[in-house]
Amino acid sequence: MAKRIGILGGTFDPVHIGHLRGALEVAEQFGLDELRLIPSARPPHRNTPQVSAADRLAMVEQAVAGLPPLTVDDRELRRDKPSYSIDTLESLRAELAPEDQLFLLLGWDAFCGLPTWHRWEELLDHCHILVLQRPDADSEPPESLRDLVAARSINDPQALTGPSGHIAFVWQTPLEVSATQIRQRLASGRSVRFLVPDAVLAYINAHGLYRAPTN
Repeated sequence: MAKRIGILGGTFDPVHIGHLRGALEVAEQFGLDELRLIPSARPPHRNTPQVSAADRLAMVEQAVAGLPPLTVDDRELRRDKPSYSIDTLESLRAELAPEDQLFLLLGWDAFCGLPTWHRWEELLDHCHILVLQRPDADSEPPESLRDLVAARSINDPQALTGPSGHIAFVWQTPLEVSATQIRQRLASGRSVRFLVPDAVLAYINAHGLYRAPTN
């Protein structure tokens, strides 16, 4: 029986309910055996995370504890180089059976930026791509992606077959939560209760993360 594995990468600086709710919805919708949250060490397209890799990993571990099928995969943090998704997919594929399905979850903005990614044309050789969209989204993919979408997308996400090769668009419950907003609230001394899991908030408080420096 082929396994169905999802992966969601990010800096998770910090992990919040938007990440977790989106991941859980996809895991349920697609009957995933496992959905791995993969914290990135040195993301090539984003600013350096505000807190350490060890803290970000610990927060994700706290967030998914007792919440199967969500799990944590720290392989990018163990690499001493930028976190390229193609490298992660290749290493995952080497561990899976050829028939296992691998799903890469991407938000709309990340998907639109794919042509700037390292060896992006090879991603679909290793996985299906699930593009997470809000019901009120009315964006069109950039010109550089339209041929790929036309050739590889399918209308019914549930009809994805085979281990890799296709793109599907998945509607998500809109949650207006961002890590930037959470960091700003913490720096100004405001509450982030219910924006992050209680265990993550307890870790942030215990380690004094994201607080404005005091003189």
